[in-house]
Amino acid sequence: MTKLAKYISISLVQIILLSGCVEQHQASKSNIISVSIPPLTSIVKAIIGDDFEVLTLVPAGASPETYEPTPKQFIDARNSILLFNTGLLDFEQKITSKIDDRESIIDLHQGVDLITGGCTHCSGSHNHAHGVDPHIWTSPVALEIIATNAFNAINSVYPDSIKYKYNYDSLIIKIKELNRYVSQKIKDSQLPYFIIYHPAFTYYARDYGIEQISIENEGKEPSAKRISTIIKDAREKGIKHIFYQSQFPVSAVQIVAEDIGAICVELDPMKVDVIANIKDITDLITAK
Repeated sequence: MTKLAKYISISLVQIILLSGCVEQHQASKSNIISVSIPPLTSIVKAIIGDDFEVLTLVPAGASPETYEPTPKQFIDARNSILLFNTGLLDFEQKITSKIDDRESIIDLHQGVDLITGGCTHCSGSHNHAHGVDPHIWTSPVALEIIATNAFNAINSVYPDSIKYKYNYDSLIIKIKELNRYVSQKIKDSQLPYFIIYHPAFTYYARDYGIEQISIENEGKEPSAKRISTIIKDAREKGIKHIFYQSQFPVSAVQIVAEDIGAICVELDPMKVDVIANIKDITDLITAK
């Protein structure tokens, strides 16, 4: 065999091996679905069961409003059959801007009555330029729309799956039950409002007719005047609980709570089991 023939032979073998690696990589892609934040994970998993590996981009305990995606997460997102996201968080937009397959990106906020205006939903230097509150998953009303959007996307890829339709119908029943539960609990409590450090429950408050008072003001520490007003009114209304997210330190609300004579209560809007979590949060908000 001449040197040229040997070189060509070796090159062909390398190409075949490389092709095999690519095919194997593509095969692995067919079993991956990505979800941007933990609460959306339980919605997607409730529909697809264990048929796919579901990757959650924001790890437990991290804040989606300040999260910076890693290079690996860009790769995971690009290798996914579908990428479910709210379409409203800055880190989601950073990731989706790098994905060529636009049809694989599912923005779950479609159809939700979005809350806009002065952006009170910022965190430090991470502002939502679009001025839209991104916390749509905290309200069962929006959650039903999110679940429907997720199912429609899955159904478009796997239209013959009876199991996914059955799972989706079961999920909607659970969300409707949660909706009734939250509505009745808020109504029975007769609470005028609840106080929380970061305004993550604006959709929840709007959809169930209760006011959310946030200590944080437009992503900044509150002024002394604002704090004084909150404390004075809370004393008059007999507010007993001040809420803060686990992504923030208790010290953010401790002084305010002490001046009111209230208890600091931790909430975590980022838990995976979003249905159980909203129920638990409702119990905490309406506790006497």
